[in-house]
Amino acid sequence: MLVAVILAFLLVIVFCFSELFAPEMAVIMLIFAGLLILVDAYVTYMYGDKAVLSATGAKPADPVKHVYFINTVEGIALAAGIPAPKAYVIPNSEINAFATGRDPKHASITVTQGALDNLDRQELEGVVAHEMSHIGNYDIRFFMMVAIFVGLIAILSQIMLRSLRYSGGGDSKDKGGAYIAILIAAVILAILAPIISRLVQLSISRKREYLADATGVKLTRYPPGLAGALEKIKNVNKGKMPVSEAVSHLFISDPKSTFMDSIFATHPPIEKRIAALRAM
Repeated sequence: MLVAVILAFLLVIVFCFSELFAPEMAVIMLIFAGLLILVDAYVTYMYGDKAVLSATGAKPADPVKHVYFINTVEGIALAAGIPAPKAYVIPNSEINAFATGRDPKHASITVTQGALDNLDRQELEGVVAHEMSHIGNYDIRFFMMVAIFVGLIAILSQIMLRSLRYSGGGDSKDKGGAYIAILIAAVILAILAPIISRLVQLSISRKREYLADATGVKLTRYPPGLAGALEKIKNVNKGKMPVSEAVSHLFISDPKSTFMDSIFATHPPIEKRIAALRAM
């Protein structure tokens, strides 16, 4: 239902854009937009994980140096009943991790070097189990698709606003009240659509984080492991990882801290997550 809201925004933006600049082409543009969304979704579905790994600087785990991490991934995958994902490491001192891919057969789990250096065995297992849950619950596919649709809305909104700015609204005085109403609606929509779609994305991400915490504990049977990892993340991380905001919702904890986190945070408050785990 939430993804449908984002798709509806995409199509409405295209409709308003076509009604303003080429009303006779409105139907054709809607069909073209639908095809573009399908193509974009397919490309993201097939190759989005590679783009995410490249954007975050993740490297394949070394079979000698990172043997324990690789063994942990394989063990948790066995407990989850899914194929073992590929293991990657980000050379960064903060404690974090994420999973990506289109399905359990084409998935990977990435941790930072800081996670390997600072987490004990049970805490690392808790983090890996959390990410394994995202894979088993198909959150990885969900997150990639939503991220690309939100990006499309932002791009289309900017195109519309710039077009209106440079065209000056055309000869709107001669086009009647209907045109003016569409013009006003288009401006409002272009401004609000990226914000609303972003809030929808965050709502999805926050709900799935709680689910992954619970499912991860189901795999390890040890809530203090993940709770301890989250406490270390809270105390050690500075929120300065050099990654794009477009992929920040994939991580177990927000890799970038900003003054707008109270509104646009991609994760639920870490204190609430720890409290829920401690109560299990």
